[in-house]
Amino acid sequence: MSAAADSTRPASSPLAGPLAAPLAGQVALVTGASRGIGAATARELARLGAHCVLVARTQGGLEETDDAIRAAGGSATLLPFNLVKDAEKIDMIGPSLVERFGRLDILVHNAGALGALTPVAHITPRDWADVLGTNLTAAWRLIRTCDPPLRAAPAGRAVFVTTGRVQRPKAFWGAYGASKAGMEHLVQTWAQEVEHTPLRVNLFDPGVVATKMRAQAMPGENPDSIAQPADVAPALAALCLPSEARQGETVLFGA
Repeated sequence: MSAAADSTRPASSPLAGPLAAPLAGQVALVTGASRGIGAATARELARLGAHCVLVARTQGGLEETDDAIRAAGGSATLLPFNLVKDAEKIDMIGPSLVERFGRLDILVHNAGALGALTPVAHITPRDWADVLGTNLTAAWRLIRTCDPPLRAAPAGRAVFVTTGRVQRPKAFWGAYGASKAGMEHLVQTWAQEVEHTPLRVNLFDPGVVATKMRAQAMPGENPDSIAQPADVAPALAALCLPSEARQGETVLFGA
């Protein structure tokens, strides 16, 4: 799979942006980049100078993120595909980005699936496959494909978006909580394995944020009463900076 072939729009140079930007010349891969926290984080990383490779299942949403990045003077490449249905495509992302850009510096796995909020005994195989596939299996595949170029980067950074539901199980949230718990264990294990390399791997818990997933879980909540994606994106993007020294930590927004 070619990173360029999956985009319907020409990509600008990954070196775009002011030379003083802390991420100038770097390439960042962001999943779930068509809306919400993923889109806001991609915009922030582009503002910091990175060329962003945007992954999501919705072409139109990716194009909106791309438009916002370009309007601000940044650059992006689009990779529209489904992390579950097209899971095998994930395996080619790392090699494809190295072939196209010669590097991969940043991985942000933000894409997530909630599934139906239902008793554990009522979780359907379809929901289980989608939630585990997006939140856990995709994380494993991303680690596999991105590990070599991230280790080779001068200051490789990987951030996985998680949730406080891991520490605080709640009735009806079983599939979501279990998938994120598995992802946290996997990520923290990887962080230990790369501890003596320049690569830094961390988890980020944004807390309660006005996203489509939050609206699905809490349909009666006023979205204006909680944090917005643009509020948390700078903190997430900061974990991708070369100056970031934390390793294997769960960083809670606002803590």
